[in-house]
Amino acid sequence: MNNKDTKVCPVTAKHIKIALVGQPNVGKSMLINSVSNAHLHVGNFSGVTVDKTEVLFDYKGYHFTVVDLPGTYAFTDYTIEERVTHSYLCAESYDLIINVVDSTNLQKNLQLTAELMSMNKDIVIALNMSDEAQKEGINIDAKYMSELLGIRCVKVSAATKEGIDELIDAVVAQHEAKKQDSKLVFSEAVEEEISTIVDFLTKHKYKSNNSYRNVAINLLKNNKKTYEKIHSQPIFTELQPLLIEASKHIELHHESDDIKEAFAEEYASFNRGIIAEVLKQETKEEKKTLTEKIDSILIHPLFGIPIFLFFMWSLFQLTFEVGAIPMDYIDGFFTWFGDVVGSTISNDDIRSLVVDGVIAGVGAVVLFVPNIIILFIGIALLESTGYMSRVAFLLDGFFHKFGLHGQSFIPLVTGFGCSIPAYMSARILKNDRDRLLTLFIIGFMSCGARLPVYVLFAGAFFAPDMAGNVLFAIYISGAMLGLVAAKILKLTAFKGVDEPFVMEMPKYRLPSAKLIWHTVLTKTMMYLKKAGTFIAVASMLVWFMSNYPHNKELEHQYSNRIEMSADDAKKVSLQNELNSKLLEQSYLGKIGKFSEPIFEPLGLDWKMSVALQAGLAAKEVVVSTLGVLYSLGDDVDEQNSSLANAISKNIPFASAVAFIVVIMIYLPCMAASIVFTREAGGIKYFFYLLAFTSIAAYTLAFIAYRVALAFT
Repeated sequence: MNNKDTKVCPVTAKHIKIALVGQPNVGKSMLINSVSNAHLHVGNFSGVTVDKTEVLFDYKGYHFTVVDLPGTYAFTDYTIEERVTHSYLCAESYDLIINVVDSTNLQKNLQLTAELMSMNKDIVIALNMSDEAQKEGINIDAKYMSELLGIRCVKVSAATKEGIDELIDAVVAQHEAKKQDSKLVFSEAVEEEISTIVDFLTKHKYKSNNSYRNVAINLLKNNKKTYEKIHSQPIFTELQPLLIEASKHIELHHESDDIKEAFAEEYASFNRGIIAEVLKQETKEEKKTLTEKIDSILIHPLFGIPIFLFFMWSLFQLTFEVGAIPMDYIDGFFTWFGDVVGSTISNDDIRSLVVDGVIAGVGAVVLFVPNIIILFIGIALLESTGYMSRVAFLLDGFFHKFGLHGQSFIPLVTGFGCSIPAYMSARILKNDRDRLLTLFIIGFMSCGARLPVYVLFAGAFFAPDMAGNVLFAIYISGAMLGLVAAKILKLTAFKGVDEPFVMEMPKYRLPSAKLIWHTVLTKTMMYLKKAGTFIAVASMLVWFMSNYPHNKELEHQYSNRIEMSADDAKKVSLQNELNSKLLEQSYLGKIGKFSEPIFEPLGLDWKMSVALQAGLAAKEVVVSTLGVLYSLGDDVDEQNSSLANAISKNIPFASAVAFIVVIMIYLPCMAASIVFTREAGGIKYFFYLLAFTSIAAYTLAFIAYRVALAFT
């Protein structure tokens, strides 16, 4: 280093203290010794016989002290050397870490790097032995690696002294730069638990010198010192059950009963993602691993996306074809159950409330549980095998064309199950602009709650052998509309430079029946819980508003006409006519009639407008509301009693298309909207989302209606 002062700066000079960390045999000592005019001090660390080497030198007005810590393969404390390094990094005062890695063995060395990143300290990575890596045909894109990790990465060679100046310059730049959060990202299960703990610590205003994220990671990893510190706090009693449940969740996802093993795999997955992005090696004739062979097909640049679309198409075919089998039995059960319960209630109004309101409303939603279960099983299978991570990697370049971050794929795919965890999982995006953009687009991914509406309309207007294709087309159309909307938002409201992307790349593994059972059971029970509580109340409200106020005079007029009629068919016709008029004069009818002019350009009648408004509470309520509204004015008999038949008879095809487009795009349910508002950072974002989704839904539904009219 040519421009270093030969004299050590006085104590008053600016000072940077560096911890030099790396695995054994990565050339740490040789690297720091290659700094010319450096002064070496050798002693022992306190209480142990391990050598303590300190290197002092001056550079560009700074006085440097570099502490060369003993080599350690991982951030553990099994050996004396590891304990020294671990203790120093956790307890001592220093400004920055230089992490020295062997460029010829990057994957192994990055295991320690990933653990250091979870400390949330300033780090500079020295990619040592870069000359040897070059000879072996290994090319590391240091600049892109810096962007991915949010850490300055510099190629150096201790043997040739190449890159030493650049390394010290990077240290100075990092020291002078504003502190940035680590870009270390774990799998969805771990990030979910980290978020839960961070929310808990934030709620209780826990005092810590460390970031809440780092505290959460340490707690999940069973870090003794973090536990000792928080154990004495009153909040630990409430926190402990959260930690136990979090550990079980993470261990289940990793098919392991050892949390340390689970985190080791998390770090390894993250590192594989980094290496897939930054390391290129000249091709050599060597035997491919099974994972590499599978990847060569599933994430092939040309065939990868068609294969993924085929998998999704197959999933929706199964969802409709297999899910339709038990639907008649479930429908029959609720009809029987309604008859049994109804026969025990003498009061007409109460009987109607229980049978037509609660049982019919809840039954209309429970009817679609088989479809929901199949969809959840399919998504859980794709996730647990490690395939979904590959799809994110595959779609990264495609997503960037629409202004989305590659990691946006995770919350977007989660959105196919439920928008609430999808909004929460958007936290993995560290850049606020990318995170907000993703939050606004998640609603275009049709959640499981919308599936009953799609299945109902697909079954009403298409033959069973076509309905699965229609279902697939609806989901893909929603996703594509979301990408177009993302591009528009990126060019307008969310302008900015794209963030680079690193995706964890777990190994392929056989799906765990236990994990899939846990995932599907949890999500299905959430669905049924909503059906039995929230949707039951909503169904009762819809029933009340559709039955009141009573028009005694109208009822009396029709009852006389029905009694005087000798023809049974005429009696049924008169009864349906009465029901229709009573419905129009009800509270629900008045709301529908009032809002009908707004929806008329979309071809929607007042009943459909009411169903859409009820869907703002929960999308499942759309089905139960349609059941209440359309079953009243229909010719119902044992051969023609299904809601699908009622809809196909009462709703024109073009209107049905417009209705589905609105369902695909408009505001998510009340619970999801609350979570969105919290995750986005304020109530103003809710109103932005309301305006954005309403305008988009209305405009696209109008276009769809006109196009459908032209072809029918």
